[in-house]
Amino acid sequence: MEMPAPDAAVLSRKDRIVARLRGVLPSDAVIDDPAETRAYECDALTAYRCPPLAAVLPSSTAEVAAVLRICHEEGVPVVPRGSGTSLAGGALPTADSVILGVARLTDVIETDYANRFIRVQAGRTNLSVTGAVESDGFFYAPDPSSQLACAIAGNIAMNSGGAHCLKYGVTTNNLLGVTMVLMDGTVVEIGGAHLDAPGLDLLGVICGSEGQLGVVTEATLRILPKPEGARPVLMGFDSNEVAGACVSDIIKAGILPVAIEFMDRPCIRACEDFAKAGYPDCEALLIVEVEGSPAEIDEQLGLIKQIAARHDPVEMREARDEDEAKRIWLGRKSAFGAMGQINDYMCLDGTIPVSSLPHVLRRIGEMSKDYGLDVANVFHAGDGNMHPLILFDANKPGDLEKCEAFGADILKLCVEVGGCLTGEHGVGIEKRDLMTTQFAPEDIEAQLRVKDVFDPAWLLNPAKVFPLAATEARRARAA
Repeated sequence: MEMPAPDAAVLSRKDRIVARLRGVLPSDAVIDDPAETRAYECDALTAYRCPPLAAVLPSSTAEVAAVLRICHEEGVPVVPRGSGTSLAGGALPTADSVILGVARLTDVIETDYANRFIRVQAGRTNLSVTGAVESDGFFYAPDPSSQLACAIAGNIAMNSGGAHCLKYGVTTNNLLGVTMVLMDGTVVEIGGAHLDAPGLDLLGVICGSEGQLGVVTEATLRILPKPEGARPVLMGFDSNEVAGACVSDIIKAGILPVAIEFMDRPCIRACEDFAKAGYPDCEALLIVEVEGSPAEIDEQLGLIKQIAARHDPVEMREARDEDEAKRIWLGRKSAFGAMGQINDYMCLDGTIPVSSLPHVLRRIGEMSKDYGLDVANVFHAGDGNMHPLILFDANKPGDLEKCEAFGADILKLCVEVGGCLTGEHGVGIEKRDLMTTQFAPEDIEAQLRVKDVFDPAWLLNPAKVFPLAATEARRARAA
C-alpha cells in the first residue's frame, strides 16, 4: 500500500529542498549526506572549508535550469563549481548553499573546422578540448597549468590564461559564445559561432564574472591550426632581478614568443626533482618558446639569445628534440603540485607591467625577509602575470594569518606599480577585501549594479568578489 507523502510543512527546510531537487534530477545526482558533501567543502584554496547544504550534478542545460528555478523559489544560494581547481576560493560554499557541479556536462556538441570553432558542454576539461580536435591538426590555445583537470566553465568564470597566453590571449580572446542559465532558470544564448556579436558586449561581461551572473552550461570556443613547429630555450641567470630585466628587454624589442615562463631556485629544484627536465643550476630560469617554420624559429631564437646574452646568463640551451621539449614543459606545468609535495603554500595571482618585473621581484624578496616566510616565484613573465607561492606551516599557529598579510602586501604592490589584483585566478574570497585597493567606491558600485541586473536576489556564488560588507548589504536589500 502506497503511503501518502509527508506534508511539506513538517519537513525541515533542507529535507524539503533536497526532496524537490530529487524530483528533477536522477537519484545519484543529488548529494546530501554530510560525509559525502565534505568532498565539496573547499576548492584548491584548501585553507578555507565549509560543507554545503547539498550538492547537485546535472547533466544538461535543462536540468541546470530546473535546479536553479527550485533554488530561486526557495531562496537558496547556489555556488557553481567546475572541477574545484580555483586557487582563490571561487567555489567555496556557504553552509546554506547548494553546490551546482558541472562535472557531468562533458559532451562535444559540434565541431566546425571550416569556421574554426568547437561547441562543448562546459564541464569538459580544458585539455580534452584540444584532445577532441588535435588529430585533425587543431588545438585550443588557453592552457592553464591545471588544464588536465580544470573545466571550461571555470576557465570562463575566471578568464583563465596559461603559459601560451602571451601570443594567443586568455579565455576571453578564445571564447565566441555561451549558453547560460540565470538564477531564475531562464536560459540565454550570448554570442555564437561568429567573430563578434552586435550590440552590448555581454560575452565580455560574462567571461571573468566568477559565477556571479549565471551558470554557463555550453561554450563555443575558437580552435586554431597547430603550428608547424615549436622550440623552447632554457636561460639561467644569477638573480631574479636580472631574469626580470631580460624579459622586459625581450618584450621591448618587439619580439613575440609564444611563451615566456619564469621560475626561481626553489621552484627549479622542486620541478627538476619531479620531471627530470634537465633545468640548469641557477637562481632564476626563463623558459622561452617560439613557434613557426624551422627558419622562423631559428631567426626568432637568434634574436632572443642576443638579448639574453647582454644579461650574462649562466646557461642557455635549446631543446634538442620533442621529448626534451615535453619534459621542459612538464616541469613547468607541474610546478604547483611539485611545490605542494614539500611545503604548504598560498599561490597569488597579481599582474604587473613587464617593465616593473625587476622592481617587484626585488621588493618581494625584501618583504619575504621582513615576514620571515620564504617565497617561490613561478609565473607567466611575458604578460606580467605573477604567481608568488608564499611558503608557510599550516600546523603552526599564526603562520596562515602571517601568510595572508604578506600576500595582501604583494597584491597591493602590484596595484601600486600599475597592475591589478588578478590575472587568471579571480578574486573569489582571497582578494575580495582588497578590491578597494584597486577600485574606487564608484567603480565597485557599478559592478554591484551589473550583479543586480543578472541576479536581483543575490543568490549566486555568495560572499565572493565584492567586499563582504557590500555583499551583505545588497543581499539584505534584496530580501
